[in-house]
Amino acid sequence: MFNKSVLVNVGSHFDPARSIFLAPRKGVYSFSFHVVKVYNRQTIQVSLVLNGWPVISAFAGDQDVTREAATNAGLVTMERGDKAYLKLERGNLMGGWKYSTFSGFLVFPL
Repeated sequence: MFNKSVLVNVGSHFDPARSIFLAPRKGVYSFSFHVVKVYNRQTIQVSLVLNGWPVISAFAGDQDVTREAATNAGLVTMERGDKAYLKLERGNLMGGWKYSTFSGFLVFPL
């Protein structure tokens, strides 16, 4: 699904093979994402998914531009072992996810 290029992965809690972040401990985590659609005359919807449930979403649907980003960020409480990942809920990404980013980090432990 994702380009497997990982810039920083302290602790190796992001699994690039499955594109999933696995929480190493209970705490409040910050996530942000920017998903770019290119030359695509349709709406996309992308969600940050926590343990199978979408928690925040973003849309990109302008029909008159060649590049547009669906972007969002938020804080979530996670238990140790919880999984977070991005899911394309609507539309498709011509050329894949190669212009997109996904970031997450522990803000503070609980």
